[in-house]
Amino acid sequence: MRSTFPPYASSDAVWGITKEAPTAMAPPIRSSISKLPDEGNPSRRTASTPLFAPALAAAMVSDRRQLHIFFFPFMAAGHTLPVVDMAKLFARRGVRATILTTPADALSVAASLNRASEAGHPVETLLVEIPPAEAGVPEKLADTKSAGAQMDFLMSTARLRDPFERLLREHRPDAVVSDMFFPWSGEVAEELGVPRLIFHGTSFFSLSLSDALFHHPPPESSAGEEGGLYAVPGLPHRIEVDRSQIPDFRQQKPEFAEVFVKMKQAEKICFGVVVNSFYELEPEYADHYRNAMGMKAWHVGPVSLCNDDDGDRSARGAGAGAGVVDPDNCLSWLASKEPSSVVYVCFGSVCRFTAAQLREIALGLEASGHPFIWVVRDPAGKGDPSSEQWLPEGFEERTAGTGMVIRGWAPQILLLNHEAVGGFVTHCGWNSCLEGVTAGLPMVAWPMFADQFYNERLLVQVLGVGVSMGGEKRYTLREDERPLVGAEEVARAVKVLMGGGGEEMRRRARELREAARAAMREGGSSYGDMGRLIEELLGRQTTPVHAGD
Repeated sequence: MRSTFPPYASSDAVWGITKEAPTAMAPPIRSSISKLPDEGNPSRRTASTPLFAPALAAAMVSDRRQLHIFFFPFMAAGHTLPVVDMAKLFARRGVRATILTTPADALSVAASLNRASEAGHPVETLLVEIPPAEAGVPEKLADTKSAGAQMDFLMSTARLRDPFERLLREHRPDAVVSDMFFPWSGEVAEELGVPRLIFHGTSFFSLSLSDALFHHPPPESSAGEEGGLYAVPGLPHRIEVDRSQIPDFRQQKPEFAEVFVKMKQAEKICFGVVVNSFYELEPEYADHYRNAMGMKAWHVGPVSLCNDDDGDRSARGAGAGAGVVDPDNCLSWLASKEPSSVVYVCFGSVCRFTAAQLREIALGLEASGHPFIWVVRDPAGKGDPSSEQWLPEGFEERTAGTGMVIRGWAPQILLLNHEAVGGFVTHCGWNSCLEGVTAGLPMVAWPMFADQFYNERLLVQVLGVGVSMGGEKRYTLREDERPLVGAEEVARAVKVLMGGGGEEMRRRARELREAARAAMREGGSSYGDMGRLIEELLGRQTTPVHAGD
């Protein structure tokens, strides 16, 4: 039997999604969005009403002992940044929020937390360090240089168990929100009588598909057969995935596969799950996850909307990587472009490409004829991202007036929300997907691993706000194993995204943007779910029995 595990189960671009019943699929999201009240068609850049009412929210807990929650993210930008945003949102609701993080990862969130403190909603920080057991293991995922090193880093985080237990005993919080990659944190929390909430960092859609594949993996392929569609059972829609896109963990180290088994086991003892999503985005899968799967879950997103001015957006993630760009230079460049004319291209903090693939991306962007901002990491982790060896000869000179290449980190949500940006080429990491949605942008989906293939289907086929990158796409953590996507495919996708044919996607994207903001305002679905979680945790406030005391 083929072994599949939730965080890395993925799908092919040729998925088929239809209703189990022989009736045509009428996406529930479209009908619910279309009924949103008209708010005067506000600009994408300015909410029509305040997203949060922190003073009123804080009063919810004023008559009881202040609720204290630990937030313990995995040391990768795609996990740390949304958890920090979540902690800031809880702090605005009167909760005492404490982030547990390593010294290296703390640098990437310091500016954001400083601004929260200055605004009167401080988030505390407690530092933990991975005990040095193996030489060469970095302190955060972004510093790894290969797929093997990423797996070694994941395994190394188990050594945080003892420091985590000491902090839990010392500070005795009312609850802990910890990353899915820390299944041992659930064992410690249960032993000490502290409710543990899991943060997966993905959508209800992805969680539902991943769980279905975990319990109903496809049978092993015949000799010489790699692909073939597999209809995943037990979901709201008929969903077919290509077998070649589902990772086979029999090829991984046994101890690595064991981590994912432990993650599933940890779900059985957790208090519940917090999801960075909003109900209106994926209602059928939110209901499926809670009802059919029997999981307690609260949707509290999009959490990035807590960064509600340009200062917050610039500070978010500053210091997360080398080569930090000056946000003002980016804004000045964008100010010279026509509204919705620029395509923003970024593939997250972990995805890397070979030099050959980067050259194809460069040629494709140039051939598209559209202005672009392209955020680039060094090719395949080989060294200095400022090296130009991977760029086509004369590329930057030819695109000097129409293109900006950013090497390293960029203030993504600041740039996505600029009026000159009209589209987003993304690896389909869930944070990027949500940030594109909240900016009201259509997207080109180019998934590579993890939950990214699931997110592609959600964007393209269910929500109707994306177009798939052409060419063969295969699940792999190794950039040298990915089929080369040619410049012509890159240019084609960008032209579809930014051209006249993308008007329906842009309309849908604008609708989802308003739905996301409505969810986060007082009275919205995510605002309400966070309040219900706070009330439930407050209701548990008794003198806890801590094992071993």
